[in-house]
Amino acid sequence: MLDYIIKSIQESTDVKKSLLKKPEIIKEAAEIIVSTIKNGGKILICGNGGSASDAQHMAGELVGRFEAERKGISAIALTPDSALITAVSNDYGFENLFKRQVDALGKKGDLLIGITTSGNSINVINALKKAREMDLLTIAMTGEDGGEAFKIADLTIKVPSKRTCRIQESHITIIHILCGLAEKLFKPED
Repeated sequence: MLDYIIKSIQESTDVKKSLLKKPEIIKEAAEIIVSTIKNGGKILICGNGGSASDAQHMAGELVGRFEAERKGISAIALTPDSALITAVSNDYGFENLFKRQVDALGKKGDLLIGITTSGNSINVINALKKAREMDLLTIAMTGEDGGEAFKIADLTIKVPSKRTCRIQESHITIIHILCGLAEKLFKPED
């Protein structure tokens, strides 16, 4: 049992340390987020399962606060509305759930962040495609190879792991970094 615990902690630490090899991609994502905010755009965030929770977590940190008191940042997770999710999935198919919301809520100057550990979640892919059609900027957060999302998004943050749990652990670290940078770089007078 102790071996499993130690191995898990070490593996998680190693994956996060590997992010130190390319911090520029996280910096670039933060710059896109801050630019979107400063230009009056909003941030739409989507994902499935644990990534849905990450989308909600990120929206909460941006709308509320991460660590500093500041003006709220316009961010919407496309995941928490059960009536909307069941209606759109029933009428248009689960694969179009996020695409439909991007179409309804998005506008040029907004940003869509799609979180998918495999990079291949069809509803996230369809949302990224729709966002591109509508001239929204797009960021994908994925696992090791980036999957289909890597081919579509303007910027992809790839976590170098094939294990979903390790990718998710790194995604939440990246989300916290992005929220912290947004908070530091976005001033209420902006």
